[in-house]
Amino acid sequence: MHPDDDVALAVIDLAPGCVVQVDSRAITLRQPIPSGHKLALRPIARGEQVRKYGQSIGRATADIATGEHVHAHNLESLRGRGDLGLTAQSAALEQSEVTFERKPQAELEPSAATFLGYRRKDGRAGARNHVLVLATVGCANAVVDHIGRLLPEVVAVSHVYGCSQIGDDLTQTRRVLLEFSMHPNVGAVLLIGLGCETVPTVEMGEQLAAQGAAVQRLIIQDEGGSRAATARGVAMARELLQEASDARREPILLSKLILGVECGGSDAWSGVTANPAVGVASDLVVRAGGTVILSEVPEFIGAEHLLAARAADPSIAAQIVEAALRREQEANRMGVDMRGSQPTPGNMAGGLTTIEEKSLGTISKGGSTPTREFLRYAHRPTQRGLVIMDTPGNDPESVTAMAAGGAQVVVFTTGRGSPTGCPIAPVVKVASNSAMYHRLRDDMDLDAGTMISAGESLVSVGQRIFDEIVAVASGKQTAAETWGHKEFAINVIGPRL
Repeated sequence: MHPDDDVALAVIDLAPGCVVQVDSRAITLRQPIPSGHKLALRPIARGEQVRKYGQSIGRATADIATGEHVHAHNLESLRGRGDLGLTAQSAALEQSEVTFERKPQAELEPSAATFLGYRRKDGRAGARNHVLVLATVGCANAVVDHIGRLLPEVVAVSHVYGCSQIGDDLTQTRRVLLEFSMHPNVGAVLLIGLGCETVPTVEMGEQLAAQGAAVQRLIIQDEGGSRAATARGVAMARELLQEASDARREPILLSKLILGVECGGSDAWSGVTANPAVGVASDLVVRAGGTVILSEVPEFIGAEHLLAARAADPSIAAQIVEAALRREQEANRMGVDMRGSQPTPGNMAGGLTTIEEKSLGTISKGGSTPTREFLRYAHRPTQRGLVIMDTPGNDPESVTAMAAGGAQVVVFTTGRGSPTGCPIAPVVKVASNSAMYHRLRDDMDLDAGTMISAGESLVSVGQRIFDEIVAVASGKQTAAETWGHKEFAINVIGPRL
């Protein structure tokens, strides 16, 4: 991946004794190297830093011979490793200060300037025109789910939040529910509460109405129970469907588009094919005047210095570094190894060994443009261009936050195969390898593995992704929508009493 790398990736499964040619070197393999896994290009001594993408991805825990398999048995992360203590992590932080020379990407021009969307009263534009039936508390879930089954035309969202929450958690839950209710992809909303919860359903409805939203509200206790509330809710939702049906698509500038980018179930090819290709598409969205949200701060650890170097001003750079270190300090506080979560067991089976390696691939989804803003969880951008949102690595919690921030479309890369969707924002699935794309064809939208399997260029795949974003924003259904994937989760701050 870089001239200074100590490792290379196997494109196909390689057998021991196989001789591979890397540049001018003939390397005899000492063990089987599965596709996507790393092989050593030179002898690496125990304790030495190992480089991929031209960056350190960890430290050798044993002497590694040329041609040997490099993975969790002989390579360890130094970041997010509370079990190694602060001394080891300090050394890793010093290593991360290395200057990174970014190669400028080609100045591609967007192939479209508009998408066909729904113009909203607040000046935003929708890619969908959903009627949302939203529980404001978990106690209302059965009624919401019944309405969703009786009226499949609506988007019914149930969840476990809205009661026994206090402080910042309650504020955050209320903000996410409000932002979903007034999202540009939502033409009308029916709020359903129980009547004794901490989230104020009636007040939320009044706030939405004051902002011009088409909203109705229903309190189960006031209706006389679940059966009566369901019947009334169906009638109210039908009224909202009729009201929302008056909206029509029209050409809207791409400067109104907010794109969320996510990765989940990653493999070693994610950082080679799908993520950089999404980065090309992200640059095209930004060049068209739009906004891209890059999230998953725990997956910046070990690469945060590269994002900070792209910040539009020093305060944004400081926020990026502080957010990554704050996540890392949690591992220090608990004395744990983040592996198992970052990377996950599936990530590691796919060839990723350390959080540094995963992060270096993750951040490439953001493309090459300057970082304009650092957002708290589920907040709207105030700047156009590339922005970063402070979310966990958990996919539903991260996608929910970007949708709450106003993302009308999400592009989600995966190497192992993740079907995760979103209730109100279409999620475009991009496969990092062709084998998985064909194996899970019903859940995938695009194959970026053609960079390896067919020799397609990075720019070409990135252009395909951009074109798909415009098509989906204009009404094309995604696989996640077709199969009804509408995962919804809010990051919990605590305490929950």
